[in-house]
Amino acid sequence: MQEIPYLMACEHCDAIHSRPALEPGEIAHCSRCGGELERDMRAHRRRILPLTIATLIMYIVANGFPIMEIELHGRSNQMTLIGSVLSMNAAGMPLIAFLVFATTIAFPLVKLFTLFYLLVCINRLVNPLGFNLLVRMIQLLRPWIMVEILLLGAIVSFVKMTSMATVVPGISLWALGGLALLLASVLSFDPQCMWHMSLLNNDDDKAMPANRTGTGGSIEKAVKDKAS
Repeated sequence: MQEIPYLMACEHCDAIHSRPALEPGEIAHCSRCGGELERDMRAHRRRILPLTIATLIMYIVANGFPIMEIELHGRSNQMTLIGSVLSMNAAGMPLIAFLVFATTIAFPLVKLFTLFYLLVCINRLVNPLGFNLLVRMIQLLRPWIMVEILLLGAIVSFVKMTSMATVVPGISLWALGGLALLLASVLSFDPQCMWHMSLLNNDDDKAMPANRTGTGGSIEKAVKDKAS
């Protein structure tokens, strides 16, 4: 199948249109069904990279400090996220320990580093190695990142243990709250936008002139204009 970079198909009705050169804030709509074809992605590119860096910093804080400190009969014990995983494994629950490690430590880190790598390459106008595979991997990992569930479990444990011992929330517990919010913002970023960002870098000089559209506008030029 031959790729034609200056043409685009509507996802709703399969109509073929020429790819427009959009100005900041513009959205292209299908002239047949009115569905959204493409929107300017430069604002997304500027926002998602700083957000990813902030999420990585919060991830380091959440994993590098204790979640809570428990004091009972004059003895205190600090619990970290990786320490809780090791404790579950030592208690004879290796499968649960693996799931907690994968969904709250490994998968978020892999997604964040992958997204950071792709965004840096795109901003530097460099074609990332393994771009197709990495974007698909980001989409695949999305449902398996469950930091918010870990945060909810930590809060429930904190409330229940206060009746039995003195429990002091650690820096990591607050960082987990911030991490959950930042991850929700990062995960709301549609990986499909990565293809648009890459296309802006690689195919702008190949794209044929087309009608530019503002919000609510439409594209009038179709593939038959090109064929003729």
